Amino acid sequence: MPKFVIEREIPGAGNLSSAELQGIAQKSCDVLQNMGPQIQWVQSYVTGDKVYCVYIAPNEEMIREHATQGGFPANRISEIKSVIDPTTAETAAGNQRSATG
Repeated sequence: MPKFVIEREIPGAGNLSSAELQGIAQKSCDVLQNMGPQIQWVQSYVTGDKVYCVYIAPNEEMIREHATQGGFPANRISEIKSVIDPTTAETAAGNQRSATG
């Protein structure tokens, strides 16, 4: 199932209290529960004026529906095509050595 990154413009997001973030998270979970198991919230990152969320869903339309039902902005939705991290470099180097060794 595809993964998506959702960029939500929320002025002052980084200044929200723990209680406010908990309320937002609870609202999101309530909407997700009503929408069914096809859409899942993985994690979110709160910055100064934005929240970046990672979701698993069959399509972008379902992400937009979640945003509409929850009253959350979804200013940009991008499908994740690949995930890399520092170990990606190690794996690539190991594959290169194997191919040439």
